[in-house]
Amino acid sequence: MTSTQTSQRLRGSLTALVTPFRDGAFDEHAFRAFVAWQIENGTHGLVPTGTTGESPTLSHSEHDRVVEACIDEAGGKVPVVAGAGSNSTAEAIERSRHAEKAGADALLIVTPYYNKPTQEGLYQHFKAVNDAVGIPILIYNIPGRSVIDMSVDTMARLFELPNIAGVKDATANVARVSLQRQAMGEDFVQLSGEDATALGFMAHGGHGTISVASNVAPRLCADFQEACLAGDFRKALTLQDRLMPLHTHLFAETNPSPTKYALARLGLMSEEVRLPMVPVGEATRALVDGAMRHAGLTNG
Repeated sequence: MTSTQTSQRLRGSLTALVTPFRDGAFDEHAFRAFVAWQIENGTHGLVPTGTTGESPTLSHSEHDRVVEACIDEAGGKVPVVAGAGSNSTAEAIERSRHAEKAGADALLIVTPYYNKPTQEGLYQHFKAVNDAVGIPILIYNIPGRSVIDMSVDTMARLFELPNIAGVKDATANVARVSLQRQAMGEDFVQLSGEDATALGFMAHGGHGTISVASNVAPRLCADFQEACLAGDFRKALTLQDRLMPLHTHLFAETNPSPTKYALARLGLMSEEVRLPMVPVGEATRALVDGAMRHAGLTNG
């Protein structure tokens, strides 16, 4: 895809997919059914093996299998952006090459966490992945988890490379959207990584959201994004009001434990997570239950 084609396809509501487990193992049957349900409910794209997919506790073989199963089940109906990042450049290249070979439409590469590279180190890390593959790459900028914040200047340098297509911006700073548009232009894909501020993000010129809430409310999140992209911010605000408690309470404890509880309530999978993640406590269950009722997803 050219940068313009990438911009046109990677927009709207893309779900940061959870990874279902049963008895400690990847539950591929539940995962495939979940992918099909997402597509049936209007989700515009799928993002397996990110943080929400508990990628830190997936083995390499599990990681690769989740990506393969997602691509196979999606069947080309919507784009698949495979999480392939690591704080090891060599490992990021390995996961990226596998995802490309499996048929992923694009890659999501997180800024290297824990190592705390300089801006030049960030540039060289992403350049190495860029040079190793031939599909679009989204930079995942999430200072809250990785500690480092990629500057707009570094993104602008990277956007000169052939495969760097855009950013998943989880800074929650909506001003960054306008600054990045000013530096890179409209073809630089800007996807929010923070549900609660996605309305402002889209008003600043964003293209969509890689969403946690869309795991639980795919139709509402897709409708919200379509309203934003059509410039109907009155409708988008109405949908935001329905979704806001969900956006808040799915993070009452660390993601994805509250989301998996919500999906278990919907009968879509077990709420099982892997240590060091644990199932949510009773107070969070009550908050999530209330948010689901508010959104109209459950009756009680």
